[in-house]
Amino acid sequence: MQDYISLFVKSIFVDNMVFAFFLGMCSYLAVSKNVKTAAGLGVAVIFVLGVTLPINYLLDKYILSAGALSWLNPEYASVDLSFLSFIVFIAVVASITQIVEMVVEKFSPGLYSSLGIFLPLIAVNCAILGGSLFMQKRGYETLGEATVYGLGSGFGWFLAIILIAAIREKLSYSNVPKPLKGLGISFIITGLMGIAFMSFMGIKL
Repeated sequence: MQDYISLFVKSIFVDNMVFAFFLGMCSYLAVSKNVKTAAGLGVAVIFVLGVTLPINYLLDKYILSAGALSWLNPEYASVDLSFLSFIVFIAVVASITQIVEMVVEKFSPGLYSSLGIFLPLIAVNCAILGGSLFMQKRGYETLGEATVYGLGSGFGWFLAIILIAAIREKLSYSNVPKPLKGLGISFIITGLMGIAFMSFMGIKL
């Protein structure tokens, strides 16, 4: 249990998708103009990461990786389908994103309209695909680790977009120099927040 907690906390603060790897920046900057919309997209990202990583873990472990098909027949122990990882991972992400889009459109039309094109674009959000690729590269040994990492990465992205959205709402009442208004000041703040999050790297987990 302690290992899972450490992995979860590390995924949020140390290996934050936005501040450590700068993944998912397009939707992070475009949908962070107000907290309500940012929170809606953040929850959707948590759900997609939390569902797709366990699925992709199982696909990688039992189908895609070298020798994974040995459970089916010992003759298939030499089969290596890892070259299909990208397309399979993207297909899973796109399928889950489509389900999320239909649910949001059904139960929250206002949020669906606010998110616009950025909701279906979760399917090609590099933070989502990055989560599956990091999971594969780091070689998590259990389904629980993959799930915890997915949820932690989602919460980390959620935290990042909520923080920048709250700051940008306050900045709308601030005297920001004209050349820096909008994305300019947002990039500067994101960089400063990234530096601040680097301080968590010193925490022993």
